[in-house]
Amino acid sequence: MSLPLPTLILKSQADRRLKLGHLWVFSNEVDIVRSPLKGFAMGQQALVTTHSGKPLGIAFMNPNGLICGRMVSRDEAFPLNKSLFVHRFKQSLALRELTCGEPYYRLVYGDADLLPGLVVDRYGDYLVVQISGAGMELLKDDIVEALVQVIKPKGILFGNEHSARALEGLPEYSEVAYGEVPEYVELIENGTRFMAPIRAGQKTGWFYDHRVNRAQLQNYVKGKRVLDVFSYIGGWGIQAAKAGALEVTCVDSSEQALVGVTKNAELNGVSNRVKTIHGKALDVLKQLVADDVRFDVIVLDPPAFIKKRKDQRVGEAAYRHINELAMRLLGRDGLLVSASCSMHLGKDTLVEIVRASGRHLDRHVQIIGQGGQGPDHPVHPAIPETDYLKAVFARVYLA
Repeated sequence: MSLPLPTLILKSQADRRLKLGHLWVFSNEVDIVRSPLKGFAMGQQALVTTHSGKPLGIAFMNPNGLICGRMVSRDEAFPLNKSLFVHRFKQSLALRELTCGEPYYRLVYGDADLLPGLVVDRYGDYLVVQISGAGMELLKDDIVEALVQVIKPKGILFGNEHSARALEGLPEYSEVAYGEVPEYVELIENGTRFMAPIRAGQKTGWFYDHRVNRAQLQNYVKGKRVLDVFSYIGGWGIQAAKAGALEVTCVDSSEQALVGVTKNAELNGVSNRVKTIHGKALDVLKQLVADDVRFDVIVLDPPAFIKKRKDQRVGEAAYRHINELAMRLLGRDGLLVSASCSMHLGKDTLVEIVRASGRHLDRHVQIIGQGGQGPDHPVHPAIPETDYLKAVFARVYLA
């Protein structure tokens, strides 16, 4: 028989957000006289109650954080364990099978799938699991057993070498948790094949979130010269070449990533139309401007320039700078795809940056499309932080 969970008691009226669907408990909402935070262990599950004692559900605890609790169950009778993982994984799988078709997608997206601190990316028969919370770390054996039961993969990799783990005092590591996992796995996105380096690549080896935006780009690239900046292993560029682009240039600061571009170009039979430039994006863009090079389509998909609110001003300036440089490289009637994965950069702000960049260069800008993350990255309507990705498709020309 399991021991009863410790109780986290909220202050009076502090339960409103949770009742509206939010999953986070902030430390200033807790009645620390009746339930002192120092009494909870990192990652422990606790019963959350209203000030009057009415149960609200069960949460993972981080007694040292501003977000001290993250809800994992709305029913006090069902803490998070293998059984609940199986249920949640089946729910997540049903959504991805409905919206994505082929088995290449983000299977679990943290809070949005009611599994805070957990990300699972699927590459056919292989899964890469990333844990960022102490509560999930304590349950990693249950996670693996539940995934094996629901997905029946050939292999599961824990790709836990990322800085977010430090926030809950977790060490970084990478290890095979089940079966055998190769260095590279194949995925198919929008009819294009890729080999993703899941052991040594960025994040889980691939970025599924731009799937819909990359499909949109294919409508505009036939017969065009395309520049893919921050290309990684060619997600945008290779798909553009497959869609009929005349020439694609991929730019990245990682030589290994560009080796991946070359391999993926070969895999799709477009090597003769894809080339790479190794270097920092700003340096490459400036050199291309100096060389008076022009492109018909430019994709800017940088890493997050604004990781924290304190980075807002500097980060927005960085977005403005690369957008202006990219516009200088566009032909007389070009297309700019300006993307951002910075949660702190609003969609309207990105549009304003594109507008201001155009006016600074005396160019006219027309927004012909806007995109966000694909359906395998669902947005939790009560948690705006889950809605992080944006892409602006802008026609830029001399009026």
